[in-house]
Amino acid sequence: MSDSPVPAYEPKPSLQYASAIGLQAGAVGVFVSAIQNALGSHSSGAMGFVTRTGGTIALFAGMGATFALTESIVANQRRKDDPLNGAAGACAAGFLAGVRARSLPMAFGGCVVLGAAMGAFDYAGQLSGEPGITQEERRRRFFKQPSPSSAEATA
Repeated sequence: MSDSPVPAYEPKPSLQYASAIGLQAGAVGVFVSAIQNALGSHSSGAMGFVTRTGGTIALFAGMGATFALTESIVANQRRKDDPLNGAAGACAAGFLAGVRARSLPMAFGGCVVLGAAMGAFDYAGQLSGEPGITQEERRRRFFKQPSPSSAEATA
């Protein structure tokens, strides 16, 4: 592939990462639950997004936390940051979704589908991206720099 040196691996704080992603996924779950509540016909009122479809919030938060925790634990154990970490995390989250449906075949199917999708997504991102490049360097490359000859001509 490329001859650029691989940057040293920095361990991820697993619990901090999992709790942050779990909270973010829970917020998405609140939004989805509110949409489910608004589109459904029921007599639960406005609090139905917690009482009637609140399981959606827990599922999203649990899947997000499971994904992040598994991804960071696998990465820390392997000391590599590659697509396999994301695939393992997505597999665990997909398995959790299948367990909620109370179906072992659905759990294994969710593991395979989400794991393959996330692994492919991460792999494609690594192919097109430039690993080891900082945000500031990417910004410098994006904006035009005045050439030295034009800078001297204006002086």
